[in-house]
Amino acid sequence: MNAIPGPGSPGWNTHMAEGNAHQARKRVASDALLLDVDGRVLLVDPTYKPDWDLPGGMAEANETPVDAVRRELAEELGLDIRFNDLLCVDWVAPHGPWDDLIAFVFDAGTLSPDACARLRPHDDEIAACAFFEPTQGLELLGERQRRRLAHALDAVRDRVPRYLHDGNPPW
Repeated sequence: MNAIPGPGSPGWNTHMAEGNAHQARKRVASDALLLDVDGRVLLVDPTYKPDWDLPGGMAEANETPVDAVRRELAEELGLDIRFNDLLCVDWVAPHGPWDDLIAFVFDAGTLSPDACARLRPHDDEIAACAFFEPTQGLELLGERQRRRLAHALDAVRDRVPRYLHDGNPPW
């Protein structure tokens, strides 16, 4: 049996790289909960799927969840947002051809009326963006995303982040 090289030894990085190559990798999605001054929720209508969605998207390799949502909002909506708090972390089970993923929802606060008036898609991935009363917005989302948004709205109200599995509390 070969001894595992210790930190700083010549074989340490090779040993760690081999372990890293065999570990599971998780995809990460990051979304933003953005409101207008009337408490309506910003949703986007992606061109690549049937339901509306929260603004955000998939993280790139080695990109933090906050940097991913900040980049997505800039690319898709031309927004430069300062984030407040983490609202939800949702483990999404494998579905269809997709492996599991971790989805984050961050509180992006309230947009000013001027910023809302200037808001428009800046990317071919987004057909439209609009603010909706929460109950109406929930109806436009797919089932898992609907549950996630409902919990994110609760987290904004009570300031307690949620841990979810497929949009539901696991316990």
